[in-house]
Amino acid sequence: MNKQLLATLIALSASSAAFAQDEIKPFTMDGELGFISTTGNTKTTSISAGITAHQELEKWSNDYAIEGLYKEETVDNDDGTEEEYTSAQKFYGSAQGNYKLENPDNRLFGFASYEDDRLSNFDYQATLAAGWNQKVLENQRHTLEYSIGPGYSWAETQDGEDQSSAIVRASSAYTWKISDTAKFTQTVSTEVGSENTKSRAESALTATISGNLSMRLSFKLDHNTDVEDDVEKLDTETAVSLVYNFF
Repeated sequence: MNKQLLATLIALSASSAAFAQDEIKPFTMDGELGFISTTGNTKTTSISAGITAHQELEKWSNDYAIEGLYKEETVDNDDGTEEEYTSAQKFYGSAQGNYKLENPDNRLFGFASYEDDRLSNFDYQATLAAGWNQKVLENQRHTLEYSIGPGYSWAETQDGEDQSSAIVRASSAYTWKISDTAKFTQTVSTEVGSENTKSRAESALTATISGNLSMRLSFKLDHNTDVEDDVEKLDTETAVSLVYNFF
């Protein structure tokens, strides 16, 4: 009898541990900070920061993101003077709410974003979209979901030209849990309109250093099809940053 009772307690304990490990937190939030400073012929200061959050409710699955980038450079001229200028100043924020249907893997989504990139072709870009979201893969190692639907984009160039138009927005998000301390994430989105097609992509590898603190290596792409002749269509950003998990 004692052996049977002991076996039952061990089984219950193992089940509880497995449940706790797979339990989905109702709210998670990560803060990210990267800083680079160089000296010499060219002095640079680069700061990148961001906050991402995920909320999992009975009928809703929501994602929020805020990110910013600032870079200042000082160049020593031949005449001994110094010239300071800002080479990057960018803010981006987005939110997506997914309403779960009878099958919780099938959802209806609403998306909103705003971007202010002072040194790009645009004074600002904003988007509202809605449509279909589906989680097509979810297990202990991998998750994959996509969204697609119509929307509208508001945009104004640095010259004051209005490039607002109706769009179709499509996006996907993939996560690979490599181990208990490392994960890979890939996000891709595109907004196809008559005035401009805007696309964003990010690949990131995150590894836990200690407790709630992690290190993150990321590579971002930001592409616009309709820009001025002297403006690059593609912007890239490679960053190494520290990430702190608040919840």
